[in-house]
Amino acid sequence: MQLEKIISISGKPGLFKLVSQLKNGFIVEDITTKKKASISNSSQVSLLDNIAMFTFDKEVPLFEVFENIAKKYDYKPTINHKSSSDELRAFMAESLPNYDLERVYESDIKKLAQWYNLLQKAGYITPESFVKPEALAEETVEEAKVVEEKAEKKPAAKKAPAKKAAEKTEEAKEEKAPAKKPAAKKATKKEDKE
Repeated sequence: MQLEKIISISGKPGLFKLVSQLKNGFIVEDITTKKKASISNSSQVSLLDNIAMFTFDKEVPLFEVFENIAKKYDYKPTINHKSSSDELRAFMAESLPNYDLERVYESDIKKLAQWYNLLQKAGYITPESFVKPEALAEETVEEAKVVEEKAEKKPAAKKAPAKKAAEKTEEAKEEKAPAKKPAAKKATKKEDKE
C-alpha cells in the first residue's frame, strides 16, 4: 500500500494524496472525490506512513494494522467509525489484539476505522496493495542473483577454450624443445672431435 503520499489534514475531513509542492504549500487531492485543493505550509498534516499504534511491547505501523483489518474483513469495508464504544473496542481488539488500552484512545480507533473505510472505498485496500516493499526487494535480489550466476557461468565457458589453447601452445613448445636439443648435442660432438 502506498501510504507515503496519503495525508490527513487537521480540520479537514477525509484523506488526501499529495500531488505536488508549491512555493508556499502543497496541492492535494481528496482520495475519494478526486477534487484538488491547495494547502499552506502552516497546515497541520500527518503522513499515514509515519503513524503507528501502541501495543504493550512495541509500536505497530499503520500499514500493518490496515493489513490485519483487511484480512479480517476480506478486503471489504469495516465497522462505521460512529459505532458504539464497545463495538469500537472489540474491533480494535480483533485488529490489533495486543493494543495498549491506555494509550490507544477511542478517538484513535474511530480514525482508524474511518481511514480504513476511506482507503477501501478509494481502491487502496486490495490483496495486491499489501505486498511489502521488502518482499519486492527480496524478489529483485533473488532475480539479480540468478542473473549474476548466469553471467558468472558464461565467462567460465569462454575461459575453457582459452585454457585449451594455452595447453596446446605448451604442447607445441615441448615438441619443439626436443628437436632443438639433439641439434645442440651434435654441435657439442663436433667440438669434441676437433
